[in-house]
Amino acid sequence: MARGYTRRATLNQRDTFFRVANGKLKLREENGRAVLIHYRRVASGSLMLSEYDIVPIGDPPQMRRMLADSLGTIAIVEKVRILMTRDNVRLHLDTVASLGAFGEIEAVIADGDDPEQSRAAVDEILTALGVSQPDLLDASYFELLAKP
Repeated sequence: MARGYTRRATLNQRDTFFRVANGKLKLREENGRAVLIHYRRVASGSLMLSEYDIVPIGDPPQMRRMLADSLGTIAIVEKVRILMTRDNVRLHLDTVASLGAFGEIEAVIADGDDPEQSRAAVDEILTALGVSQPDLLDASYFELLAKP
């Protein structure tokens, strides 16, 4: 892959989002496995930082029913994701049902590291792809699906 990115996997993902008081909660079913992910996003200057907890789930259909019954489902997002990586940067090439094709860039930052250290790698891939600031979206897929 150009720019040193390596294709790691093709992931078939189904994310079911549930109503919660703080942050976001989703059940991610992916290639025969499942995890429950609770995350919070916070803007820090021009960066969007995420803190998250992930728990493996042994019985996804039962967990989905239990959470839907107790919390309520907000949305279901189904996508095919091509995962590519270089160092600590993950490039997601997503095809999202009912929305189309998107790219997502994540820099995985270790505790105590300065997030700005990954800015150059993120800016490099944005430039290589011809993506400028007005092209960027600040909404999640389920928020895009909910728009009229």
